[in-house]
Amino acid sequence: MEVMNFLNEVTSRHPDAISFGPGRPYEGLFEVERIGLYLDAYKRHLTEDLGRTPDEVRTMLFQYGRTNGQIHDLVARTLRNDEGIDADPASLVVTVGCQEGMFITLRALFAEPSDVLLVSSPCYVGITGAARLLDIETAHVPEGENGLDPDVLRRTVDELRAAGKRPRALYVVPDFSNPTGTCLPLDTRHRLLGLAEEEDLLLLEDNPYGFFTRAGTGLPTLKALDNRQRVIYLGSFAKTCFPGARVGYVVADQQVQAPDGSRTLLADELSKIKGMVTVNTPALSQAVIAGMLLTHDFRLREANKPAADFYQGNLSVLLDSLERLLPRKRREAAGIHWNSPEGGFFLTLTLPVPADNALLEESARDHGVIWTPMSYFHPDGGGTHQMRLSLSYLTPDQVIEGARRLAGLLERSCL
Repeated sequence: MEVMNFLNEVTSRHPDAISFGPGRPYEGLFEVERIGLYLDAYKRHLTEDLGRTPDEVRTMLFQYGRTNGQIHDLVARTLRNDEGIDADPASLVVTVGCQEGMFITLRALFAEPSDVLLVSSPCYVGITGAARLLDIETAHVPEGENGLDPDVLRRTVDELRAAGKRPRALYVVPDFSNPTGTCLPLDTRHRLLGLAEEEDLLLLEDNPYGFFTRAGTGLPTLKALDNRQRVIYLGSFAKTCFPGARVGYVVADQQVQAPDGSRTLLADELSKIKGMVTVNTPALSQAVIAGMLLTHDFRLREANKPAADFYQGNLSVLLDSLERLLPRKRREAAGIHWNSPEGGFFLTLTLPVPADNALLEESARDHGVIWTPMSYFHPDGGGTHQMRLSLSYLTPDQVIEGARRLAGLLERSCL
């Protein structure tokens, strides 16, 4: 919280700076007028397709509603079309954003002091923050150039077990992860699933960026490849619809045994926790998202093609600008390099000098450009010489100008 507050303070003190900091969607893609159209589409679905009476529609839109959510069947149809995930609607819990999904899943799975959550390093701060709030121990698995390495993961699991710990689950973002932008190769996905089965691990798969790929179709999710129910799938409509709705979901189709010997879905156990946290996900937010799903025939991947093209354009513009402003020989001699993701919102730039708060303050004050120190995402203290650049919230012209200003900072501090 302290480091993120510092980033917010820098942004507020330098409002004219171009910011590569926010990992949020581009607002120019949103159309306010469509919200009413989506609500109308959902109301028609309730009355014409489901035969609900006006009184029942009013209750569904204004009252608390089902704790697990009331659009679970529509979300399941969309997952089948977009990701090839065949999820029983009963295994879905519709949540207040993906963040609640993470929180209730961790609370359900981690019961003993010896239970450990495995996370990559660097890692999205939302999952480590949730674990900290729940007093869950985390163990960090360093990422390589292509993301998480199953061999390193296996060694980490062995070391934890030797210390008397129980590795319970691994949180992983296979597609264009925040903050690095890396994407796990297909063979690594298969190896992760095999390792999870061998080591009795659950995989918490988070997939906010999978649609935004240069290839257009993307690799299969871990959940789509999973035939042993090792994957709990964390989803969100924040990037694919709009974040203000605060609607996410969890696919938790694992069978669990109650103290009395009866068996039920993990989703039902998550629902009990959700009932004590948020009671239910707002009905109006669910209605708008449902209307979007209905309007686009339960195919959000196709509906998001304009957004995917926009983000891919920004990624190409940023990579081309960096290449032009910092020619290979000069940057290699200075020890400057960056990765080249195939999609998503982020890339990582490595410097020969610390990319710390002091450099960020100078960057904003003297050069008018803001970025995020990668050390914010390293729970084990790494990333000191790296910065995250987010390209999603800017216009192409702002990306070009931001890259020019960033090159000016690097000229002064590194070259």
